[in-house]
Amino acid sequence: MPGESRPQPPYSSQKLAKPGVEAEMEQRPQWRAPSYKAAGKLAGKVALVTGGDSGIGRSVAYLFAREGADVAIVYLPEEERDADETRAAIEEEGRRCLPLPGDLTNPAFCREAVERTVGELGRLDVLVSNAAWQNRKHDIAEIDDAEWRRTFRTNVDAYFHLAKAAVAHMRPGSSIIATSSQAGLLGSKALLDYSATKGAIDAFTKSLAQQLAEKRIRVNAVAPGPVWTPLNPADEGQSPEALSQFGAQQPIGRAAQPEEIAPAYVFFASEADSSFVTGVVLEETGGKTVGA
Repeated sequence: MPGESRPQPPYSSQKLAKPGVEAEMEQRPQWRAPSYKAAGKLAGKVALVTGGDSGIGRSVAYLFAREGADVAIVYLPEEERDADETRAAIEEEGRRCLPLPGDLTNPAFCREAVERTVGELGRLDVLVSNAAWQNRKHDIAEIDDAEWRRTFRTNVDAYFHLAKAAVAHMRPGSSIIATSSQAGLLGSKALLDYSATKGAIDAFTKSLAQQLAEKRIRVNAVAPGPVWTPLNPADEGQSPEALSQFGAQQPIGRAAQPEEIAPAYVFFASEADSSFVTGVVLEETGGKTVGA
């Protein structure tokens, strides 16, 4: 069984300073997906992936390149080391990579990222709104106004501004994909603000899908459970002890690796695979589902 070779708890209890640099992780995530078989599903396409330097975004950007797409990646300037590694991997596949360092909480930068992608790579066919901010707080009193606003500005507002800018450039058959979360479906008592943003992402995705259906632009979201990425070691409210058991509560008994989640984004990006799929929030949770 392929999953038998995946890392199991206990994981490294190493903590990271925000924003979390994957290059500094003692236990690096698996993102290259060596068993994945590319089939040219995105040949000639251009994708923009936020948070494309590391974690899920890195694996998505890399698989898109393996499928024939040129990829722009958005990341914070502090994450340059990770972005350099991702860019090198994309270029190894013979594809172009446009690095776009900046802060997605700034609406002007969201618009600039889209315009630069179109201007320098020639078009925009796939938008992946993936970058996120997360800090566990075990009491609502611990969430101050600044933290609440930053979580929403990063996770929800950026999605809105990116999508609004992208739609103006998208042709029929294009795709918008958001990263949601198990927390948005089930809630999480220590992630009030984060869970709320992911629920908002789900509702926005379903609504935008209805609005853009006539333009043949599909809008979907992927809702992972626990995934081993820099986001969690950099979560200031996640204790080292809890981190070592990250994902152990899932029915499958472990956290996912980014390369296990990324193929879903290829599915949504590829019109050959999902031309009749829009308004979907796909659960990838290792068995913890909200279905009846």
